[in-house]
Amino acid sequence: MKVAELVEQRRQNWLELEQLCDLAQRSTKRKMGAQRVTRFATLYRAACADLALADAYQLPPNTVQYLHRLVGRAHNQLYRSRDFDYAKWSNLLLVEAPQRIFNDRCVQLAFCLFWGGFILSAILAYSSSIWPNYAQEMLTQANIEQLETNFGEPIKGRNPQQSFAMAGFYIQHNTSIGLKCFAGGVLVIPGLFITMFNAVFLGASFGYMARPDVAEGVNFFHFVTAHGPFELTAIVLSAGAGLRIGVAWLHTGGLTRFASLQKTGRDAIPIMGAAIVMFFFAAMIEGFLSPSAAPYWLKATVAVLSSGLLTFYFVVLGLPREIFRAT
Repeated sequence: MKVAELVEQRRQNWLELEQLCDLAQRSTKRKMGAQRVTRFATLYRAACADLALADAYQLPPNTVQYLHRLVGRAHNQLYRSRDFDYAKWSNLLLVEAPQRIFNDRCVQLAFCLFWGGFILSAILAYSSSIWPNYAQEMLTQANIEQLETNFGEPIKGRNPQQSFAMAGFYIQHNTSIGLKCFAGGVLVIPGLFITMFNAVFLGASFGYMARPDVAEGVNFFHFVTAHGPFELTAIVLSAGAGLRIGVAWLHTGGLTRFASLQKTGRDAIPIMGAAIVMFFFAAMIEGFLSPSAAPYWLKATVAVLSSGLLTFYFVVLGLPREIFRAT
């Protein structure tokens, strides 16, 4: 009898909880207000206790079933996922991330080292007078023969199943290069060495294959042109993100080393996130478009559009807004 009386006393709370569930279903927690959300949580905990009591005292099945449904509904409303904040994410992706990356000194250093080494190495490998044996010394004769063998035949395309498999391979392969640059950057000096080595080796490969006397160069550029902008940019970003964390380990700015790494790790997330996206795009293009029999003008157009998109995102969106306000 006492239990039955207690159930009757609690029934009013159950009805109130149902009303709050209806309200929560029609609006967000912010619109409900702090007082209603607090009351909602209190009634939810009380309903959980009532359900345990009902099970323990074997109350009528319809009462137990009603409490099960009520507690489940309240739980789903109280712990439902947050609404997607489009304004917040737009600001993060289109304002904060590009500005943070563009103004990051470590990314700027990685950019200068990589592209400086790449262009210089490409010029030396292309020229037959400045350093006649540079390509052979940098790439080794074995790698040169491998390049010429790989691109000895015109690009004729391949079946879709193989393209899917190769796209997966390129994702794994490209990501491993980025991780090496990132991990080396954490140790600073090895990171600089890895970045420069990749820049010089790739630059020498491009310069050698661009020589007029290397017939395989036409097929080489037919393959690498489309996906090159995304892949090379991703390498630079990976090196910059790793170097950023490495510098934080050495220069803590008055924080403990652990706190400095924590803070810098959060700052490096947008850089590495952008690198992952670049590697993915590069792998998709390398898996499907690059080996296809599509005309070269189409692949060159993709490369130009990719370069323009990267320039707009990292440079135009990365510039401080004060510059635009001043003009």
